[in-house]
Amino acid sequence: MIIGHIGVRKGSKGVPGKNFRPICGRPLIDWSLDQLLSEPRVDYVVVSTDSEDILAHAVSRGAIDIGLRPDHLATDTAGKWGVWQHALTAAEKAIGKTASAFLDLDATSPLRLPQDIRDALDLYDREKPDMVMSCCIAHKNPYFNLVEPDATGALHVSKPLPGGVVARQQAPVVYEHAASTYVVSPDYLRRAKSLYEGRVIPFLMPQERCFDIDTPFDFKLVEFLLSEQLKEAKADE
Repeated sequence: MIIGHIGVRKGSKGVPGKNFRPICGRPLIDWSLDQLLSEPRVDYVVVSTDSEDILAHAVSRGAIDIGLRPDHLATDTAGKWGVWQHALTAAEKAIGKTASAFLDLDATSPLRLPQDIRDALDLYDREKPDMVMSCCIAHKNPYFNLVEPDATGALHVSKPLPGGVVARQQAPVVYEHAASTYVVSPDYLRRAKSLYEGRVIPFLMPQERCFDIDTPFDFKLVEFLLSEQLKEAKADE
């Protein structure tokens, strides 16, 4: 049994109310909610939120009602891991079954395609890790062009290598954690206290589908990219 999950708070400092704010004519959450509800391998969908309006909306669309999340998981400092653990426990209790996989989609990353979800699930089934985590190749590399100041204020490469790195192609590959798509082993989610305690493997996605909305500029950028994505999909019909 695969549980599909979306975690959304009603509050946001960067973009107030962003998770329920319209983007390309629909609430932001619906782009991810639709993908979970239409994925054949997802048996049940749940939404973890502190908003009665968002919960009611999700349930009306077909999500299982797991109630509102606890107050301590509704702050802007609450981590993703604790939210997932609570959602898994509440979902299994509501459904009366034990999950075989926990699939999380980040509502603030609506540019993923249905094929990305299928590929992430395939990778999880094939490799059997503790978690599959969406990533993309990082634009900036700590071995080459990420720098930090020392005690005097002078800049140095963040992760220097012997002999230095004089070209980007010489630098070790670095992935950017893309808040988009995750597949987690329920057993790992129950026992671990954070994301990286077990075998977490990357699910590589194109950078153009990994933009995450955190600021008003992000919202405008993602809305533009989403509109372009919709135009391309319509042209291919």
